[in-house]
Amino acid sequence: MDLFDKCKNFTRAKEAMELGIYPYFRAIESGASTEVMINGRKLIMIGSNNYLGLTQDPRVKEAAINAIKKFGSGCTGSRFLNGTLALHEELEERLAKFMKREAALTFSTGFQTNQGTISSIVGKNDIVFADRQNHASIVDGCRLAFGKCLKFKHNDMDELGRLLANQEHNSGGKLIVADGVFSMEGDIINLPKMVELAAKNGARIMVDDAHSIGVLGKNGRGTAEHFGLEDKVDIVMGTFSKSLASLGGFIVADEPVIHYIKHHARALIFSASMPPSAVASVIAALDIIESEPERIEMLWKNVRKMKKAFDDMGFDTANSQSSIIPIVIGEDLNVFKFWKLLFENGIFANPAISPAVEPGHGLIRTSYMATHTDDVLDRVLEIFAKLGKEFGLIQ
Repeated sequence: MDLFDKCKNFTRAKEAMELGIYPYFRAIESGASTEVMINGRKLIMIGSNNYLGLTQDPRVKEAAINAIKKFGSGCTGSRFLNGTLALHEELEERLAKFMKREAALTFSTGFQTNQGTISSIVGKNDIVFADRQNHASIVDGCRLAFGKCLKFKHNDMDELGRLLANQEHNSGGKLIVADGVFSMEGDIINLPKMVELAAKNGARIMVDDAHSIGVLGKNGRGTAEHFGLEDKVDIVMGTFSKSLASLGGFIVADEPVIHYIKHHARALIFSASMPPSAVASVIAALDIIESEPERIEMLWKNVRKMKKAFDDMGFDTANSQSSIIPIVIGEDLNVFKFWKLLFENGIFANPAISPAVEPGHGLIRTSYMATHTDDVLDRVLEIFAKLGKEFGLIQ
């Protein structure tokens, strides 16, 4: 069998292209805002993770430009060797202060952050307990770790409790890792119960707050702040590509934990560091989040409006509790057809099918920004109402 046979036999995407319902890799010709240009057409963007609308903020752009003028376009090496700038250290100090933790460490991407952290901290005698709907970067981090990985049903704390109890005599360390906000269905992990189980069974907790930073909590510090449990979570991970308007990722934890990961995470040591423009953008975004807390309330005003409207119309929005509101469609083909009609009606949203979601539970993933206006959101609701009736999803 030839190595490339699998490539030639992969026809699913091309079949969707021929049907005109292929939704991926759409080239956007404008900046990431509430409206975008694609093929010369203006579309309303409800498929972005730009929750606070900061990617187009003039202050963030100016910070990136000034960083390039001072430091250049790149760092030409890893953080471990020649790629650490004073700017990186400034950002890590700011993140630790913002998150109220002892120390922080930045990575070049969010994916590398989870991959590098989990694979370095979970040793051969350790066990990691992972939610089955965790992000792919957590899954890969667990695969790369030398320890054992045990998965529990999504947000099922009873099963997590049984798995922990079954390992009570294991002499290794235990880590529970889960998304704070799950990226497809927008629900929140049951952190209070997880904290209770961790304390009872001598386990540590790591929360992926990629979709929670800038969204949950009074100050935008994420899931632990949302529940008032910031002193009970051992490692918090976040990304810069969402509320923080840039690219990269970070963890915060006690200083000895950060020091260890800093010297053992291959994803950090063997990757080029974040470019100066990306680092400066995050610092500027942090400035805005801290000085303009009303942005979080603006975001939640829009989220509450859309969640109530979709529910009132009769759409299945799963168990959404965040700025991500899924519209459950069902079979994959119907998801693509619904997406195409949205696109033709001037709305950019994201289709999600298995394995991103369970088979037969395909959905349109919508997400909202603090900068969406009522007029724009009303137009979105009008289109969804029309298509929902056509597809028999609502009365």
